[in-house]
Amino acid sequence: MSTFDNLIDLDGNGRPIYGDSPFRVSKSVTFDGDDETVATPIFTVVGEVMVTRIWGVVTTALGASHTDAHWRVNDQTATDQIITKATTLDLGSISEGAMIFKSGLITAVATYKTADAGSFYEPTTLQTGIFTPFLVVQKTGDIQTDIEYVYTTAGAETTGAMTFYVSYYPLSPTSYIAAA
Repeated sequence: MSTFDNLIDLDGNGRPIYGDSPFRVSKSVTFDGDDETVATPIFTVVGEVMVTRIWGVVTTALGASHTDAHWRVNDQTATDQIITKATTLDLGSISEGAMIFKSGLITAVATYKTADAGSFYEPTTLQTGIFTPFLVVQKTGDIQTDIEYVYTTAGAETTGAMTFYVSYYPLSPTSYIAAA
């Protein structure tokens, strides 16, 4: 049986250093919602994982109607928000190269930086870091459990594309994340 203990770096107090984890998965998504809320499965969780980073990079400029953007966990029966302030993130018309990422606690809105000009981002004293780690556990009974990207198109079709990334640590020998 494999173990991952040797892959996790510890600080002087024996706590994990949440740098770039050795496990990373990506998935490209093309958007085509039209006057609806769209939930797109991007990653499937097997077992128990600690997500150290989740982000998306716009690969084709987004249409004007791309609002309420956020991530959530869906166990096919219930959903659990990864970011609860979903109604405040409007990504309409952001350009190729822009980036969205989880940079605070669940009650914070996701952050984005456009690529229209050089960008700089630094966490405030109220934030926990540029990337905020969180745990995801698959529903018992081997039920498919997904991390989804959700957005709303209000009265108009949206277009564009994004590549999503997740870095994580498996918390048991059989745990992992795969592109959905």
